[in-house]
Amino acid sequence: MNNKIIIIAEAGVNHNGKLSQALKMIDVASKAKADFIKFQTFDPKSVTTKNLGLANYQKKGSSDKTHFKLLDKLKLSKDDFIKIIKRCKKKKIKFLSSPFDINSIKLLKKLRVKTFKIPSGEINNVPYLEYIGSLKRNIILSTGMSDLAEVKNAINILVRNGMEKKNISILHCSTEYPANIEKLNLMSIRYLKDKLKLNVGYSDHSIGSEASLISLALGAKIFEKHFTLNKFAKGPDHKASLSPNELINYVKKLNDFKKSIGRYQKKPYKEELKIAKIARKQIVALSKIKPGDKFSVKNITTKRARQGIPASQWNKILGKYSKFYFAEDQNIKV
Repeated sequence: MNNKIIIIAEAGVNHNGKLSQALKMIDVASKAKADFIKFQTFDPKSVTTKNLGLANYQKKGSSDKTHFKLLDKLKLSKDDFIKIIKRCKKKKIKFLSSPFDINSIKLLKKLRVKTFKIPSGEINNVPYLEYIGSLKRNIILSTGMSDLAEVKNAINILVRNGMEKKNISILHCSTEYPANIEKLNLMSIRYLKDKLKLNVGYSDHSIGSEASLISLALGAKIFEKHFTLNKFAKGPDHKASLSPNELINYVKKLNDFKKSIGRYQKKPYKEELKIAKIARKQIVALSKIKPGDKFSVKNITTKRARQGIPASQWNKILGKYSKFYFAEDQNIKV
């Protein structure tokens, strides 16, 4: 079992539309030793109608009245992304972004981005999926708000348009900010892995790192987690995000915890075998035994002792006749 994992530090829109904040977030994610930092690429005119209201979680962190106005404040330009990608290369962290419309996919293509992250809201967007599939890049598909049939349909569209299925990874996700711990349904990770035979990960919108650690044990290989420079800043995602120090601890915990996952087998380590010499029991004399005596529960037992006949051979020893004298607690030999 390969224990290699990928950790995506999700900057999202927590830069609040400011390049200077985005660049600082790259520095933080690099310091935390995340594998990727992920942004969001969107053209508000292509994403939403101008009169659409906000989701409840967005209302809590914004004074804007419409989705369009909120996104318009949070967008980054092409020049911004050129500088962001340059900073990522300097800080030796990989760049990733979720395009929310076809124009944004085209922008990322021009910027020579090799991996695309499809956000949960686009899983049923047929023209979007057809175009992004035709580019034949690596795909990470987030599956919040969807069922297995919708996930399979999205994969089929991508594959029909040129994607190799093996280059698609799936992220289980509960699309709430923050996600209710009782509605994370982390067993979906194992379910999706069994049903789709693809690499599966977890986009974690819950508070803390516990859900991600559980997901690792369930077979998740990719982990995505929002972070922010300031949890108290205005914006839709700040309160459900990790602070810089929490991000450092999050990455460390996942990398430490993956060491405990081990291999798909049951086999003791050599350190355990040393302890087994003391902890496991041997067959010894319960009382004095003379040559010719028959071994029975009346004269032999199992105790921790120096290396001898292991207790696992008990039924092979019972009924045999002794060839030697044995004092109490002496190891039996035949």
